[in-house]
Amino acid sequence: MKDTEEKINKLPDNAYQELKPGEEYKPVLPADRSPLEVTPFSIGLGLLMAVIFSAAAAYSGLKIGQVFEAAIPISIIAVSLSAALRKRGALGQNVIIQSIGASSGVVVAGAIFTIPGLFILQATHPEITVNFWQIFFATILGGCLGILFIIPFRKYFVKDMHGKLPFPQATATTEIIMTGESGGSQAKVLLMSGLIGGLFDFAFSAFRLFSNEITTRVIPAGEMLAEQAKMVFKFNFSALIFSFGYLIGLKFSLIMVMGSLFSWLVFIPLINEVGRMVAEMGGYGTLNPLAYMSAEQIWSDFIRPIGIGGIGMAGIIGIIKSSSAIGDAVKLAVGGGKKGGAAKNTERTQRDIKMSFVMLFLALTLLAVFVFLIIGASITWYQALVALLFIAVLSFLFSTVAANAIALVGSNPISGMTMMTLILVSVALVAVGLGGWQGMVSGLIIGAIVATALAMAGGFITDLKIGYWLGTTPAKQQSFKFLGTLVSAATVGAVIFILNEAHGFVYSPETPNPMAAPQANAMAAVIESSMTGNAQWLLLALGAIIAVVMNWLGISPLAFSLGLFLPIELTTPLIVGGLLCHWVNRNKEKAEEKEKKLIEKRHQRGILIASGFIAGGALFGVLGALIIFITGDNYFLNVGLWNVWDAGLWNDALGQYGQYRLDLTQRAPQIIALCAFIGLLGYFVWETMRAKKED
Repeated sequence: MKDTEEKINKLPDNAYQELKPGEEYKPVLPADRSPLEVTPFSIGLGLLMAVIFSAAAAYSGLKIGQVFEAAIPISIIAVSLSAALRKRGALGQNVIIQSIGASSGVVVAGAIFTIPGLFILQATHPEITVNFWQIFFATILGGCLGILFIIPFRKYFVKDMHGKLPFPQATATTEIIMTGESGGSQAKVLLMSGLIGGLFDFAFSAFRLFSNEITTRVIPAGEMLAEQAKMVFKFNFSALIFSFGYLIGLKFSLIMVMGSLFSWLVFIPLINEVGRMVAEMGGYGTLNPLAYMSAEQIWSDFIRPIGIGGIGMAGIIGIIKSSSAIGDAVKLAVGGGKKGGAAKNTERTQRDIKMSFVMLFLALTLLAVFVFLIIGASITWYQALVALLFIAVLSFLFSTVAANAIALVGSNPISGMTMMTLILVSVALVAVGLGGWQGMVSGLIIGAIVATALAMAGGFITDLKIGYWLGTTPAKQQSFKFLGTLVSAATVGAVIFILNEAHGFVYSPETPNPMAAPQANAMAAVIESSMTGNAQWLLLALGAIIAVVMNWLGISPLAFSLGLFLPIELTTPLIVGGLLCHWVNRNKEKAEEKEKKLIEKRHQRGILIASGFIAGGALFGVLGALIIFITGDNYFLNVGLWNVWDAGLWNDALGQYGQYRLDLTQRAPQIIALCAFIGLLGYFVWETMRAKKED
């Protein structure tokens, strides 16, 4: 009985390690038992979370361009409520609550990148009409495709790649759910680290006590380099971001950072230098066309498309490498109806929805997409057939890319893959005679379906990995994920439609304070330029070539391409977490058995602290979004410390040294932030080293 309790109260020692030949992973909930999972409590709370977080995430994403990760806050709420209500068999139910509720974040991510673009284009193309059903069906059908395309790959990503893919988001969420079972010291560590990490991020995001990042512009030499050579280095101080680095480890952190350094310290200065040389060759008086562009503008216009091309090629490479898994899935699908008895003998923790059902549902979903395109986008059956082909192929391809990206680094490059979808689809639509405003509408609807599919695939593989670690039934997670997707799609559709009526997405006398919707504005611009033949094919091809070269060198092409695509300030903190992880485990291979056990305990404690930082950052992010939603003021909690100084009130006191005041207001917040971040790292190291062998 004691052994059983121990297994229930903690994850197995090989939960995060590669399995040796013949070794098996035994989940927390034994495969030969039938734990409570699907209950009125788990379904009801999961659906409630889906509604609440869909509305909150949609507003946050459209207002400030940030969609918070819903899985972690929902897990904390589920664990807290289960404990307060003293629910029996809470572990399996909490996984179902998290899985249903987390549909909100991924559906929102797919929807807000594209759907508001229809309203944006409507301002210049009044012929365009948008209704609730277009939004709802685009997101629900895309979500269903994401679920159905990822089910055949569950075994490959979740079981076969156990220990090889770090799954940082799933790790953090699993640790949170497990604290509800273990309690004691682990819960205290998670709670304290969550509070510290959340307050740290809140200090700069809401109170504005210090800067959220530091750049080389903080010193005069760095300012000169940024101005003349367009060479800039940035570092974000978020506790949430650097914690991801600890969870994904040094290898993948280093690859991503190398991609960013290559972008910002090689590509951008090189492009600027080429512009200068071209200007000189043009003769006296010719100006460098890039001279008045910042490094950030050059990166956005020229480097990010290279990253998008690399991400797309990395997806193709991933498909080729996992061709055996694809073949097995196809064989299983074809033979599913004949081998129904085999499914009954499959142990509970490896039981998926029957592949024959998956293929049937997939065919019905694609048929529904075809009908929706004809009715919702008002195009011919031939054009709808071409669009359907692109949706099926791109959703399948990008779903595996999204799953791999989430498993690898915890980040889903939705915007990059959506942009590529819009570019490719635009070419196809123009080729079949669908251009102008009608082509733009069709392109954005197709983009919405694909974006939601790949967002769902990335989020759902996280849910399935959590279930694998804890021992829930995959088929139950898969079945009720459809319900969460349905509710989330309806909520998101209503929120977007209401926000357009209330605030709009384009400035006008009727809507003087429109929602920002930065991603949707970018997508609307992409579809307009693509329809006129202005896609950046050369840059996309260059990214694809770089991905092929990286793969040939044995370097992860996806991780490197993500480094090219993401802003440098969001990748550089990863190396700090990766180095910390490496430092904690540095002597593990050479250590004796007792010392090795202590190192493992320290590493596990580090995972717990990193998970707490991520959870705290996510929860306080939700709180910040809620405050913005209620007050309508992005700076409601801003203490105004640096604003007051910047207002010129110190001019008289500083006299002739007024320039120092300007330097102080620009540089002091960054220096203070650096000192605070060093203190945060000190806490992380101190708390990690407190682990004991008997923990």
